[in-house]
Amino acid sequence: MRKKADKEWQSLLSGIRIKGGSPEERVNFYTALYHSSVVPNRINDVNGEYRRHDMGIGRTGKGKNRYSTLSLWDTFRAWHPMMTLLDTAFVADIVRSALDIYEITGELPVWPLASGETGTMIGYHSVSVIADAWMKGIRGFDGGKALEAMVRSAEKNTKGADYYIREGYIPANFRKESVSCLLEFAYDDWCIMKLAQQLNRPQEEIDLYRERSKNYRFVFDKESKLMRGKNEDGTFQSPFSPYKWGDAFTEGNSWHYTWSVFHDVQGLIDLMGGKESFVSMLDSVFVVPPIYDDSYYGQCIHEIKEMQIMNMGNYAHGNQPIQHMIYLYNYAGQPWKAQYWLREVMDKLYTPYPDGYCGDEDNGQTSAWYIFSALGFYPVCPGSGEYVMGAPLFKKAILTLENGKQVILNAPDNTNDNRYICSLKMNGKEYNHNWLKHEELMNGAVLDFNMSHTPNTQRGVNDEDFPYSLTNENK
Repeated sequence: MRKKADKEWQSLLSGIRIKGGSPEERVNFYTALYHSSVVPNRINDVNGEYRRHDMGIGRTGKGKNRYSTLSLWDTFRAWHPMMTLLDTAFVADIVRSALDIYEITGELPVWPLASGETGTMIGYHSVSVIADAWMKGIRGFDGGKALEAMVRSAEKNTKGADYYIREGYIPANFRKESVSCLLEFAYDDWCIMKLAQQLNRPQEEIDLYRERSKNYRFVFDKESKLMRGKNEDGTFQSPFSPYKWGDAFTEGNSWHYTWSVFHDVQGLIDLMGGKESFVSMLDSVFVVPPIYDDSYYGQCIHEIKEMQIMNMGNYAHGNQPIQHMIYLYNYAGQPWKAQYWLREVMDKLYTPYPDGYCGDEDNGQTSAWYIFSALGFYPVCPGSGEYVMGAPLFKKAILTLENGKQVILNAPDNTNDNRYICSLKMNGKEYNHNWLKHEELMNGAVLDFNMSHTPNTQRGVNDEDFPYSLTNENK
């Protein structure tokens, strides 16, 4: 049994092979790959039977499985997209598991554990997992039924959805975590829109969710250039401190959540007054001191303490809301700043020791961030079919995809000093975009990076090089 288990783990971990880097970096990488493989949990027995959410007994089809322990608020960001590269059958099983729960409860899971629903955290991010899977060509489930489940879940969610649907925002004087809920509802609505487009639904249905996905605009404060709680009468919460944790935000503050417009970063850039102002605000996250206001909680919660220990301004990598933020430099034509800060995070906030993680692992999400970032790209907006560029950590990495094809990343000049992409070739052709298409990777790809110790400020600076944004969809 031990030998069989060891063989299975070796097979799983060898799905990504790396060369170069320090011994510590290699340990970090494979520790992350191990962490990302521990959950979710398969809940069916060998005969396919499992306990359903109504306490009845279900049975999977041959070769299929049911899963639980889905920390969706965390894992929709990078863990689930990573599985779309490494194990598409696994992804289909997870989607079917979510739809099975919908059949019983009338709502997609939020944070299922064993045969029950904890209702933990915010949003209803099963819709992200489903939309991302469908956009990437993963099938094995009924798209129409999935869209029905997504729409029903959007209407039923109780964490301020009634106000959100009626008013476009959630009054901060009525609901806690109002801004965080609104931002994540808006992204989830965009996911519904994307699947509706794919299924050729009526235009009025598509437009409904397109417009709702723009609701993030209602809580953007032009004065501070940050997201801010808004009261029922339309006034912003006052006094306002971007350092205040909780209240209108979930386990974070305005510095962390302002960037949660995954699907329309260009729209956020426009609100901030353009690319220059946007980049200045991104820079500010690292420039401001690691101070905080914990008055809402009445104590210094561990996420706050972890941010202080990191000492990277108000960048709080130990919790999930801000983990995609560094990649947003790519949307404003300064990808070299993303390349700099990503290496800083990988170098300083991940170590091969008992205290080597900077905060919450949360079912593999923080590890999935490291795996993607070490490879050189990241899924900022699941459902878009794109990955946003960073820069590779190792001299060589080989991903063996489930279809047997490989993605090979070569960066022979990669060192601690040579963290910037000077030039890039994809399948032998010059490549200047700040994004990679999922479908191109799944066809097999070779990416040759020419790394440098100085940034190339002429690469990735044109509008056509920027990743997907809703605002640019019909341009």
